[in-house]
Amino acid sequence: MLVFIFGLIYAGYAIVRFFMDKTVPGWTSILVSILLIGGFQLLSIGIIGEYIARIYNEAKGRPHYFIKDEVNNNS
Repeated sequence: MLVFIFGLIYAGYAIVRFFMDKTVPGWTSILVSILLIGGFQLLSIGIIGEYIARIYNEAKGRPHYFIKDEVNNNS
């Protein structure tokens, strides 16, 4: 996610530099594309990893909570 945010910030910086007419042809578009696509890929892999971890924990069949003490309420 950090790479994606950095890509967005750099894209904004590149747009400002474009209007100031101080750009290197081709460099900006390649770098912004790599950062945005790379950030999106890392975010997607993180979401898939979280999903797989939750499936794994559910498949183990363990309870979500362990009860340490049981209190009898015989009112």
